[in-house]
Amino acid sequence: MSHVLLTGSSGWLGRHLAPLLAARGHTVTGLDVAVGPHTLVLGSVADRELVFRTVADFGVEVIVHAGALHKPDIARFARQAFIDVNTSGTLNLLEAALAAGHERFVFTSTTSLMVRADVRDGAGPEGAWWMDESFGPLAPRNIYGVTKLAGENLCRLIARESGMATAILRTGRFFPEDDDTLARPCGPNLKANEYLHRRLSVGDAARAHLAALEADVAHWPDNSETFVLSAPPPFTRADAGELARDARAVIARAFPDAPDLYRAAGWELPERIERVYDPAHAQRRLGWRAQDDFAAILTALRDGTPFPFAHDPAWMSPVLGAGE
Repeated sequence: MSHVLLTGSSGWLGRHLAPLLAARGHTVTGLDVAVGPHTLVLGSVADRELVFRTVADFGVEVIVHAGALHKPDIARFARQAFIDVNTSGTLNLLEAALAAGHERFVFTSTTSLMVRADVRDGAGPEGAWWMDESFGPLAPRNIYGVTKLAGENLCRLIARESGMATAILRTGRFFPEDDDTLARPCGPNLKANEYLHRRLSVGDAARAHLAALEADVAHWPDNSETFVLSAPPPFTRADAGELARDARAVIARAFPDAPDLYRAAGWELPERIERVYDPAHAQRRLGWRAQDDFAAILTALRDGTPFPFAHDPAWMSPVLGAGE
């Protein structure tokens, strides 16, 4: 087992990932700008001296870099803050890992950087966009996506030049707050719908990071691999055209009781699905598969059991209280 430096340890992912790593036998040192139960070092990844000192003083053997400014932070922070934290901070951690002789590095990225302007505007010429690791060209539409793509490219560059393996995890949605652009359907209904094509539970996101940390990296091309993380969609590429026209018909074929269960809950199924995240590569190469999927949503509706997602409209990133 390894001594892991976990950045973003007070955040939503970090607070679930830290205990999972510890339960697996890893020693965890958390670094965050905000106080939290798993945070031992208070400070920013943009502080290069702090990063290098932390790696050296704690005998860190591997870094899981889950800390970042996120899309909702665009309304609260200047672009320069995103450059400092998401780009320069990632470089600081990569170079500290190199200096310490680490063999691998795990980087939390985002599917958001794949959402170009045309993807944001709707379906593609053949129907729903099918978004796996080969999707491109990449043209992020905001400073969050731009800086996360830059972080990815830094990971690939250093992996290629140094031989340190880097795992890049493009996570779908897993945060508990309401959508910052859509008011309908209601938050829980929207989250449930997203398990069809673009969401995973925070527990599954944490398990994917553990899988990447412990993966066999011997045959990764250029010492780096990129993985799209989402609940497995109950569709195939052949469904792309119909999903963009009449998603409810496709859903009803896969889950005949879904319309009635949704109707009883006062929910609505999506009329159209215009992009689908495909996690098959992570399933093949990491041996990871999301435990929570749309079938789990229907089970919860049917049996009255808890949903696999947390919904908290009042959730705010700890970074706001810390003044990153």
